[in-house]
Amino acid sequence: MTPSSSSSWSERFVVRDGVRLSCRDWGVRGDWGDRGGSGGDVLLLHGLAGHAGEWDDTARLLRDSGHRVVALDQRGHGGSERNPSDGDVSRAAYVADVIAVIDQLGLDRPVLIGQSMGGSTALLTAAAHPGLPRALVLVEAGPDGANPGVQEQIGGWLRAWPVPFPSRAAAVAYLGGGTDSVGEGWARGLEERADGLWPRFDPEVMVRSLDEIATRAFWDEWSAITCPTLAVLGQGEHGGIIGGEEYAEMVRRRPALHGTSLPGTGHDVHLERPGVLHRLIVDFLADGERGGYRGGGRDGERGGDRGGSFSPADGPGTD
Repeated sequence: MTPSSSSSWSERFVVRDGVRLSCRDWGVRGDWGDRGGSGGDVLLLHGLAGHAGEWDDTARLLRDSGHRVVALDQRGHGGSERNPSDGDVSRAAYVADVIAVIDQLGLDRPVLIGQSMGGSTALLTAAAHPGLPRALVLVEAGPDGANPGVQEQIGGWLRAWPVPFPSRAAAVAYLGGGTDSVGEGWARGLEERADGLWPRFDPEVMVRSLDEIATRAFWDEWSAITCPTLAVLGQGEHGGIIGGEEYAEMVRRRPALHGTSLPGTGHDVHLERPGVLHRLIVDFLADGERGGYRGGGRDGERGGDRGGSFSPADGPGTD
């Protein structure tokens, strides 16, 4: 373990097949000697070109709710190896990294929470290892794919970043697209060098990591998931990426799905409304403890539509 610059979390490293992965281990509030929590373990997975620090607000809230929380810098991102030594950025490699983190850090049937590409990693992990996660939370993520233009689109966007950013304010303004909380979240992942702020990823590695997503969907894997699942979707001016048809097919294949859309949010729900997201997660997990869904790693009896739509004014939590 390597001490971090934060008094709230420690940096821990996991090595799998020679690839070093960096994690933020938030422990449990009030007792760093005992890393178990009454609320159960949680593993947080960020999206493409993101970093573990995006989850800081949500991680702190979950930790303070009694959960042992770990956030992973996925391979190619953040403090993990930028260019994995094995060259493997397949979906299977990301899943295997999750298993290694769970095993080496001693997480017990964690709740897997992932945003965007991190949600894809969480989904595929739950499908491949049905007895492993206690529950699954997908934030702006789903099983649809087969988008051949996605690599050109995202690669073009990443290569167009005006780096180095001369200041944090400039990075926030550019990356946030008018939403400061999103810009701040992305800017926290930048690396300070003598000439300014740089991303901690290689755009070409990011593009390669989308090879499978560009060519196929993951509906069979979605149908194979047996743990209780919550989907949290953006619903705002900038919109989310999960369309109505995709969500309807998710429900058709797994009618017990719990789902919520948040008005006024876009793709980065975890950055825009961390307090609301936290409340949705803890209520979903508490519902399971009360018998709202069946135990034993199976889908629950409740759910089947998007549920309530919450806003900061009337939602189940605050930012």
